Amino acid sequence: MSRVPGVVVAPMTADHAEQVLAIYRAGIDEGDATFETGPPDWGSFDAAKLPGHRFVALDADGWVLGWVAAGRVSDRCAYAGVVEHSVYVDPAARGRGVASALLKALVDSTERAGIWTIQAGIFPENTASLTVHERAGFRVIGIRERIGRRRGVWRDVVLVERRSPAIT
Repeated sequence: MSRVPGVVVAPMTADHAEQVLAIYRAGIDEGDATFETGPPDWGSFDAAKLPGHRFVALDADGWVLGWVAAGRVSDRCAYAGVVEHSVYVDPAARGRGVASALLKALVDSTERAGIWTIQAGIFPENTASLTVHERAGFRVIGIRERIGRRRGVWRDVVLVERRSPAIT
């Protein structure tokens, strides 16, 4: 599934929970990934993410290098084909193509499932994430200015989306 040497992308399971949440915590602590102040417990995380659209990138020893997961945007039937995703990579594994491999797995799974839009909100300061999303076929659709506060500072969020080519 992955074209990154030494990296295998696999479905995320409860066996990955501790490492997935640790990587999430590292991204939160850096301050440019999310408005969240701490990761949820595994039960809450698991309940919020669609089982067929969450993956981990593993090294040769089975260590989690990063993860991607998507959840529903709304329960309304009009939005049945729209998901919002997050992708996080362990700081020590960045720059190796891990996020690209994870986004490819997500795109492939959503295409097979008939999902027509994958979206995300990214802080504009997170240029690495914006770049990897652009390479994966996402486009900027707008900026939500001062949409929320992080550590007492108002932050903008860049909205990105990838539309399935099946939608014309």
